[in-house]
Amino acid sequence: MNQALVDAITAHVPVLETERLRLRAHRIDDYDACYATWSDPAVTRFIGGVPQTTEQVWDRMLRSLGMWGMLGYGYWAVEEKSSGRYVGDVGHADLRRDIEPSLRGMLEFGWVLAPWAHGQGYASEAVNAATSWSREHLPELNAVCIIAPENAPSIRVAEKAGFAKWVDTTYHGSPIGVYRRA
Repeated sequence: MNQALVDAITAHVPVLETERLRLRAHRIDDYDACYATWSDPAVTRFIGGVPQTTEQVWDRMLRSLGMWGMLGYGYWAVEEKSSGRYVGDVGHADLRRDIEPSLRGMLEFGWVLAPWAHGQGYASEAVNAATSWSREHLPELNAVCIIAPENAPSIRVAEKAGFAKWVDTTYHGSPIGVYRRA
């Protein structure tokens, strides 16, 4: 591995800090914890419904870093400041989804947390940090997120961050709510 190249790529990812969390670039040593999160059926229940494979999680981590270089924004790895423990992923993307209405050119927010971190307010804390960053650095982009209608915890996180239901639609044959931030 060329550490100088890795450092150059990750240098483009801003580090955000909250009272309890640090949002930073993904690192290779996040892989095991990231895989444990994304392969957990409780985590993926509302996100496609299928636990992710080792290959899919690796692709996800690489895509997270790649978006920063291509778009100037992307996903952060979230870690607990006190322990350094991986909490999950939060951030934004333009995933060019096949969905109507089109979200292309919009700032699509997303978040996922390891099961051990659920119910502690970490999602709201991380989403608020990402929201503040995007308002300052990408104010021209409309912010949206998609959430399965039965995912009440994520709907609460979105609403606390200023998102409101925009439209109900389908994505990959399943009902989905599209939320937009005013």
